[in-house]
Amino acid sequence: MNDALRVMYVDDEPDIRMIVEFSLEDEPDMTLLVCDGGPAAIAAAPAFRPEVVLLDVMMPGMDGPSTLQQLRTLPELADARFAFVTAKVQAQEVAHLRSLGAVAVIAKPFDPMTLAEQVRNLGKDGHG
Repeated sequence: MNDALRVMYVDDEPDIRMIVEFSLEDEPDMTLLVCDGGPAAIAAAPAFRPEVVLLDVMMPGMDGPSTLQQLRTLPELADARFAFVTAKVQAQEVAHLRSLGAVAVIAKPFDPMTLAEQVRNLGKDGHG
């Protein structure tokens, strides 16, 4: 087994962050870093070098798309795969989020039991 998949999850909702931690922190093939917003993610990303970044779309101050735009400028994240996590999953919104550079859109509420597998698939081939 190669190195653990480095996953960053960015969400302003403490309850959702807790569910993600519960879902992913015990996965032996993943290393998880949870951030409470865009600025925290941008500060932590260069050192953590996430391979998969899951972003909440609607966050106060700096939303998911703005955070994605900033993270994309970091050389350490040149090969990272980005996915949005949102309750807004109409086809038009999903197409828009993909046009921003996301490889997948995960619907909220997500199933905590299948989240790890979805993230693994993002790490492998980029389709969630």
